[in-house]
Amino acid sequence: MEHKLDLMALLSYVDPSFLSYQEWLNVGMALKYEGYTASDWDDWSKRDGARYHPGECFKKWTSFEGAGNPVTGATITQMAKDNGWMPRSADREERELGWDDEIAGGDYVVVDRNWIEGKEIHEPAVWNPVQQLTTYLETLFEASENVGYVVDTWQNDDGKYLPTKGAWDRTAGELIQCLNQCNGDIGSVLGDYDPAAGAWIRFNPLDGRGIKNENVTEFRYALVESDTMDIEKQNAIMRELELPIAVMVYSGGKSLHAIVRIEAANYDEYRKRVDYLYNVCKKNGLNIDNQNRNPSRLSRMPGVERNGKKQFIVDVNIGKGSWAEWHEWIEGINDDLPDPESLTDSWENMPALAPPLIEGVLRQGHKMLMAGPSKAGKSFALIELSIAIAEGIKWLGWQCTQGKVLYVNLELDRASCLHRFKDVYQALGIPPRNIENIDIWNLRGKSVPMDKLAPKLIRRAAKKGYIAVIIDPIYKVLTGDENSADQMAHFTNQFDKIATELGASVIYCHHHSKGAQGGKKSMDRASGSGVFARDPDALIDLVELEVTEALQKQEENKAICAVYQQLFEKFNPDYLEEYISQDDLLSARAMEDHAKRALPAQMDAAKESIKQAVRSVRIRSAWRVEGTLREYPKFEPVNMWFQYPIHKVDDVGSLKDLQPFGESEPWKKATEKRKASAKQERRTKEAQFEDAVNNCNFGEPPAVKDVVEWFGKSGKEVSERTVRDWIKRYGYVLKDGLIVKDGGEDHD
Repeated sequence: MEHKLDLMALLSYVDPSFLSYQEWLNVGMALKYEGYTASDWDDWSKRDGARYHPGECFKKWTSFEGAGNPVTGATITQMAKDNGWMPRSADREERELGWDDEIAGGDYVVVDRNWIEGKEIHEPAVWNPVQQLTTYLETLFEASENVGYVVDTWQNDDGKYLPTKGAWDRTAGELIQCLNQCNGDIGSVLGDYDPAAGAWIRFNPLDGRGIKNENVTEFRYALVESDTMDIEKQNAIMRELELPIAVMVYSGGKSLHAIVRIEAANYDEYRKRVDYLYNVCKKNGLNIDNQNRNPSRLSRMPGVERNGKKQFIVDVNIGKGSWAEWHEWIEGINDDLPDPESLTDSWENMPALAPPLIEGVLRQGHKMLMAGPSKAGKSFALIELSIAIAEGIKWLGWQCTQGKVLYVNLELDRASCLHRFKDVYQALGIPPRNIENIDIWNLRGKSVPMDKLAPKLIRRAAKKGYIAVIIDPIYKVLTGDENSADQMAHFTNQFDKIATELGASVIYCHHHSKGAQGGKKSMDRASGSGVFARDPDALIDLVELEVTEALQKQEENKAICAVYQQLFEKFNPDYLEEYISQDDLLSARAMEDHAKRALPAQMDAAKESIKQAVRSVRIRSAWRVEGTLREYPKFEPVNMWFQYPIHKVDDVGSLKDLQPFGESEPWKKATEKRKASAKQERRTKEAQFEDAVNNCNFGEPPAVKDVVEWFGKSGKEVSERTVRDWIKRYGYVLKDGLIVKDGGEDHD
């Protein structure tokens, strides 16, 4: 089972001891959903020795039943990504990496292990245990931070020395002070250790209450250790990788212990950074034990002896100075990006632009997104596009370059998809002269996430000469949260890979967000992150238009007239030529009257044909195509009818004045509401002014200042200028300095 190998390899990147109980359950549910066995889950769970209980996986397994929103293999894929797994490129063997796999070339590979020369380590010429341990403490810890260490050991059944929990309640400053006063006897400070076993120390500070991961106060360092190669080569590889090593210690055994700067803000970030670090190390030959990932892990203490060998500091502060500096370096050193080029090199010899695939819209090798609601017939439009490319004809009014096209069908069953292609060909009235140019890849029920589909597609299409690949629809292969910009950027990058590898245009469709769309720009209508709209080179957007009752009647009239005209052309063309005027051809009533006189025998057939024609008009919908283009000037909106199963461009302009569906009526209502509100406000001010004039001077005509004072007493301050403005606006005048109704007399 290929998928089984893939998922179990992915789980090698996921340490169960780092997961919550629910995350552990999710892995089990995902494995069951994807067809794995309880034994697979149990084998993986054994890696969490502290919490593993025999039989627990099998007991839980039987309780996992089908759910409306099941946990799938995508959960394990995401966990693996979070822990450092990266998809393989298309030209490599198509399976996921195991921890023990050897990698050559690419993917953060810096070291050629076949050619790198080992670098010797040298034991200190003068052995000073106090200096060794003091240097270690001063390099890794603040004086106030608690340090965990172990000098007591026990032996297991195999005779191997193992550390106890040790101590964790003393600070680095306290230990350094005691070491400086111990006269070289570190045993008097830490306690005596067994020279056959050595001693250990924890490299991250603790809270003084325990030695578990939750007791770590700063996620500052991680341990890099590999005991599968010569010490000299370990030393050389660690240095060649420029690991940001704070302290490198010889373990007194088969390995070096590199305490590497991680500088994580929290435990979650620590896990991700350590997995990234270990992934790079593994790809460069340092096979690291996963158990070393714990932030509370013990490492070998410098300044002690172990079975006749000294544990000592090899070096301090080597490699890059910080995690951020190293991460930036490792990301950049192994990229495959082109070097910058001078514009002068191409100014007089510009490279040829990619030829058009859809004239005025999309070039070959570029990407196009079609967005629209569920009723827009997007799949039919993409089938029409497939046919237009195959036959070298127009699509929605744009000329297409002829060539081979691959249509990736993710939604329809095979029979339905094939029938749709034939139905669209027939509805378009196009002879299938070049159907060999269309290949269909039917993947309903077999679709995989896009980052898995892309290499499979590239491999199958590599030598077919396609100039376009159409993927319909993308929600079937969507990975991650569609509202997350970085996750959707990763998703859409897969389209870049396909376009680059095949030299073909990649065309795909996506759905609109919820709600009315007419008031939005075309690039803001697609659901999810703005990456969807900004990533493609061409965005074609479909918005439904609201057909008015008058236009509906007009279209029905045209359909009826067309039925009668066809009957006359077939059964009485002479009458059509001699008696029917151009105006008559546009009137259903006139054409019916002519038919009753000249085609009485065809009237029953005419009624049935008219019934079908009117029904066809009533069930069709109107659409407007807008776009955002990167390579071409913006085009004028294209209006069209969708009359199952094809779209027909409105060449006569019937739809040009229509508003997007659901937008026209709210717009009118909002305008009317604003007008009514403004009118009410005017009436209210006029009434208040009239009340002031009639009452502010005991019924006698008032002066301007009387009105100002009246409003001031009511708590509403107005200026004399405002009152004078109201006098003119509301039909009053000033006569002898008093406000009176305008009667046409001379005024002040």
